[in-house]
Amino acid sequence: MSIYQHFREDEKPFIDRVLDWKARVLETYVPVRTDFLNPREREIMRAVIGSDEELQLRFSGGFEGAERMRATLSPPYAEEPDFGLAFFELHYPKKFVTIDHRSLLGALIGLGIKREKLGDLLISEDRVQWVAAEEVAGYLMAALTRVGRHRVTCVAIGADELIRPTAVWEERTGTVSSLRLDAVLAEIYRLSRAKAASAVEAGLVKVNWKLVEKPAFELEAGDQLSVRGHGRSKLVAVEGRSKRGNHVIRYALLK
Repeated sequence: MSIYQHFREDEKPFIDRVLDWKARVLETYVPVRTDFLNPREREIMRAVIGSDEELQLRFSGGFEGAERMRATLSPPYAEEPDFGLAFFELHYPKKFVTIDHRSLLGALIGLGIKREKLGDLLISEDRVQWVAAEEVAGYLMAALTRVGRHRVTCVAIGADELIRPTAVWEERTGTVSSLRLDAVLAEIYRLSRAKAASAVEAGLVKVNWKLVEKPAFELEAGDQLSVRGHGRSKLVAVEGRSKRGNHVIRYALLK
């Protein structure tokens, strides 16, 4: 039985990478450390590695509950892993400047830093922090002098100084004619089916942290969704059919 049949077609390249990491550790006994992975990628990695007693799989994003984490894959006798994490906070004129998630990410990506080298971005009132891979830390501190038009200073901090985010999800139930992406988005975000499809085609929608531009994309229970300008949600469960034959779904919106 092929392991690929348990996953979507577009997830096969990542599965191949995990299989390569697994083979490398088993053959060389040298630990592998990944870039930052989203929750779906970690789920896939756990499934592919399984309960192999010859391997030890660990994750860390710098704090409990982090969304983006690096993984280490090593022999079972290996010492405590080094996840290679660095932590930063911005200093800027807080009375006159507002920095949000999008502007911070744009500034970091604008420096040529790949998203895979960045962990969670943490913003609470006037504090702006983030986690990054230690291999880009020196460049980041020297190069990040502006976010948008605003001058900033990047300061290294300790993991114990990180903001601890609190996510609140509001669960709801509804019915949809199909599990197509546009149909589910229309229900969750109270949009017309046409507006939901337009958002998908305009590149405003991600499923499991990946851009999806096909309104007919079929969703499954557990899928994480985001629509630019409308926030994040997840399809918690598909709970059968209504009397009219529609799918009954349970979903949650991030407040």
